[in-house]
Amino acid sequence: MQTADPAELGFDAKRLTRIDDHLKKYVDDGRLPGWQIQVARHGEVAHFSSYGKRDIEADKPVEDDTIFRIYSMTKSITTVAAMMLYEEGAYELTTPVGELIPAFNDMTVYTGGNALKPQLRPASTKMEIRHLMNHTSGLTYGFHRIHVQDEIYRNAGHEWGPPPGQDLAAACDLWASLPLRFDPGTQWNYGVSTDVLGRVVEVASGQTLDAFMKERIFDPLGMKDTGFQVTGDDLQRLAALYTPGRDGTASRLDAFGESITKEPTCLQGGGGLASTTHDYSRFTEMLRRGGELDGERVLGNRTLDYMTQNSLPGDRDLEEVGIPLFAETRFDGVGFGLGFSVVMDPVKYGTVSSPGEFGWGGAASTAFWVDPLEDLTLIFMTQLLPSSTYPIRTELKGLLYQALVD
Repeated sequence: MQTADPAELGFDAKRLTRIDDHLKKYVDDGRLPGWQIQVARHGEVAHFSSYGKRDIEADKPVEDDTIFRIYSMTKSITTVAAMMLYEEGAYELTTPVGELIPAFNDMTVYTGGNALKPQLRPASTKMEIRHLMNHTSGLTYGFHRIHVQDEIYRNAGHEWGPPPGQDLAAACDLWASLPLRFDPGTQWNYGVSTDVLGRVVEVASGQTLDAFMKERIFDPLGMKDTGFQVTGDDLQRLAALYTPGRDGTASRLDAFGESITKEPTCLQGGGGLASTTHDYSRFTEMLRRGGELDGERVLGNRTLDYMTQNSLPGDRDLEEVGIPLFAETRFDGVGFGLGFSVVMDPVKYGTVSSPGEFGWGGAASTAFWVDPLEDLTLIFMTQLLPSSTYPIRTELKGLLYQALVD
């Protein structure tokens, strides 16, 4: 990708090399297979680099057009899709989810007991569409393994995703039959909320989620390599998926990674997409520009401003209202808007950053953020699961901002 002179964009070019120097160590000692990073400011690319392999065993390097599984970076796209329908009057943010998916009309909340005999009570609040967008719905992920609710999900066949053969509508009906962790709107818990939101998009639009995204987001933004399946010649560009082996070096994980090559039965709005750095940069640039790119307006700028404000109860951060568990961000000083984490207090966060910076990451250690204050974006791609393995995201914050000198 063509890059501008870093100095003209406010970067010290020599200091920018520290990013690559640091990240190369992850590949040279075997912890990561390879990576790709793009830094842009004022709409121009200041730094773009790749290193290592997209497929270690086949000796294929990471290249400009390598396709990566972006997992939970899908969530921001799904939320944008849902907000597009909100802008058209399809529903309000406070509309109960049960009005579009009737199975969510009568929810229960876990109060005690074990996974086989849970004690339940009726939810005291309705689950609203905004609760799906900011993860205050009370839904969870089975893979968390920290609470009885998570075990209940696993017992129902939902750990990393729905059981084989179950479509999104059926998955939502099952999730609605399982107990919530808390009353909707009262706490924050990372879970299948955005997958349910994807079903809301389908019901409200009358289209499948993949068709809506292609027509309304991917085609207008020129995201030709983004989708729920990788097939044909594109398989040659797909990066392999890895996980840390016993010796700490990246070990191939085809059993999990090959799912992106198969036609999906369930279109998971919470984590089902694959994309390229170039494609995702089209999405982040649209966000940086307030909802528009190259004359294509995806969202109104006031809508995007609203989405990137903290929407957690009492304007508190994740540390105060979030369930202690793994998520794609640290909790101190970080809030959550609609589809994005939002940095509230960089000092409390303990990482050099900007107030109002928003973004998210994916399970295979990918990440992105948009910084309105500094007018910059960053995208990091790799394929190592889980993303909690190494502190790459916070390291990238320090490495990027130390190079910004204007």
